[in-house]
Amino acid sequence: MAALQFQLEKTDPLSSARAGTISTDHGHIQTPIFMPVGTVGSVKAVTQQQLAQDVKAQIILGNTYHLYLRPGLEVLQRAGGIHRFNGWEKPILSDSGGYQVFSLAGTRKIAEEGVTFQSHIDGSRHLFTPENVMDTQRKIGADIIMAFDECPPGGSDFGYASKSMELTHRWLDRCWNRFNNQTDLYGYTQNLFPIVQGGVHPALRKASCAYISSKQATGNAIGGLSVGEPTEKMYEICALCCEELPVDKPRYLMGVGTPWNILEAIGMGVDMFDCVMPTRNGRNAMLFTASGIINIDNKKWEYDFSPIDEQIGCEMSAFYSKAYLRHLLKAREYLGLTIASVHNLAFYLWLVKEARKHILSGDFVSWKNEMVIQLQHRL
Repeated sequence: MAALQFQLEKTDPLSSARAGTISTDHGHIQTPIFMPVGTVGSVKAVTQQQLAQDVKAQIILGNTYHLYLRPGLEVLQRAGGIHRFNGWEKPILSDSGGYQVFSLAGTRKIAEEGVTFQSHIDGSRHLFTPENVMDTQRKIGADIIMAFDECPPGGSDFGYASKSMELTHRWLDRCWNRFNNQTDLYGYTQNLFPIVQGGVHPALRKASCAYISSKQATGNAIGGLSVGEPTEKMYEICALCCEELPVDKPRYLMGVGTPWNILEAIGMGVDMFDCVMPTRNGRNAMLFTASGIINIDNKKWEYDFSPIDEQIGCEMSAFYSKAYLRHLLKAREYLGLTIASVHNLAFYLWLVKEARKHILSGDFVSWKNEMVIQLQHRL
C-alpha cells in the first residue's frame, strides 16, 4: 500500500497546462483526466465494461450522500468496499456530499457541528459532520475521498463567502484529524483531498488556497465554481487558484463542465475534472463531437446514416448512425440512452487525451484555441 503519488511529466511552454501521472493502489491515471460520474456506484445507462472498453475511463466517481442513503454502509462493508460491490477495478473518487447538501437548500440546516438534511428517498432526517463523513467515505472505500465543505451559491457576497470559507476550514481541520486517526479498511490506501472555497472573491480564494496547501495533502480540489457565477469569473478564480496551489500535487476542478470549459481550465493548470454533463445531455439528445454539437432530436438527422463520430476512437460511436440513434431516442428505447451516454463520455475522454498529447508535443495553446471554437459550433 502506498499513498497517492503525482509525477509531473511536462508543462506547456506557452500556458500552465501540464501532463502527469497519478498513481494509486488501484492503478495509474494519466492527466489531464475526465472522471465519469457514477453517483450511486453506477454511471447512468453505462456498464462498467463499456466504461473500460468504449469510454476508456481511468477513474470514476461515486457520491457519499447517495451511497450512504442507498444501498447503505452495511451493504458496502459486507461487499468489501465499492470496488468489489460494483466491479470497477480501477481508481474511484468519492465526493463528500457537500455539493448535494448545498443543492438541498430547502431541506437542510447548516450549523457548526455539521449539516442536518432530509433524505430525498423517504424524507428521513440525517446529520453529516466532518467526522462521520470521513467514517462514511472510509467504509465506501474510494481511493480518493473529499473533505466535507460548505459550497456557497455563486453570487454570494464577501461576508457570506468569508464565513462559509472559514467554516469549511474548521471542518477541514476536523476531517483531517479524523482521517489521520483512522486506518484503511480494505487493504489499500485512501487519500484525502481538501477543497478550496471562497466564492468569487480573489482575496478569499488566496487565503483558502494557502490554508488547504498547509495540510500537504496528496492532492487538492477547487470547489464552488460552476454554481451560477459568470463563466469569465469562473476562469478568473480557477486561474488564481492554480497559481496558488502546489505545483507538485494534482489539482481537481469539481463539477466543470463543458468541453471548452475543460480545455480552458487545462490551460490554467487543472489536472482532474468531473461533470454530469456528458451523460445528462446525452440522455436529452445533445451530443458532443469532434466537429461540434449535435442536437440529435432535430429532423435534419432523420436520414443521416453516417456514423455518430468516427474521430474519437470509440467503437460504438463509429458503428451506430445518427439516424438510428435519433430513432432510438425518439422511441424512448433504453439502448438510445446507452449509446448517447457512452458516446459523450468517450468524447470527453478522447478530448483530454488529445490535450495531453498536445501538451507533450508542445503545441497545446494553438490546438486548444482552435478546438474551443470548433467544439461550440452547432452542426
